Amino acid sequence: MVVGAFPMAKLFYLGIRQVSKPLANRIKEAARRSEFFKTYICLPPAQLYHWVEMRTKMRIMGFRGTAIKPLNEEAAAELGAELLGEATIFIVGGGCLVLEYWRHQTQQRNKEEEQKAAWNALQDEVGRLALALETLQAQAQAMPSLSALEELRAELREVRTQVCNEHSTSKCQAASSKK
Repeated sequence: MVVGAFPMAKLFYLGIRQVSKPLANRIKEAARRSEFFKTYICLPPAQLYHWVEMRTKMRIMGFRGTAIKPLNEEAAAELGAELLGEATIFIVGGGCLVLEYWRHQTQQRNKEEEQKAAWNALQDEVGRLALALETLQAQAQAMPSLSALEELRAELREVRTQVCNEHSTSKCQAASSKK
């Protein structure tokens, strides 16, 4: 399910960016038609952009204190509408980038939490197995050693031979022949 969500999110962001272009064009048209929009929204950024652009060009060419004439109202309105459209596209693209970054961070955080939970589970399992090992080692030490068992067998044989010698029955001879 997560694998399918990834391309859908990308497709959704791409769709939003594609929709932002016609939206920017509509904003440009509204800026050209509306006097309020033109006067207060489009003209000031356009005049500022023109002033910064011309000042930079003049300094590059070596002209220092030259006065820069403002754009006429029609050119400024056109430039302001273009700036507004480009800003709209840029803001939508930046928003998509921020959303993608946020989504990636969330996925990273979830992945790290899963890895941490798996690590903790493995540590718990190792602890449980260490306790089981200690218990088994204690049980193994409590059991008689192999040499002690061999000594007991040897003593048992000696007792058998003594008993057989005293009684010398056929059962004892058969038991001693099985050895």
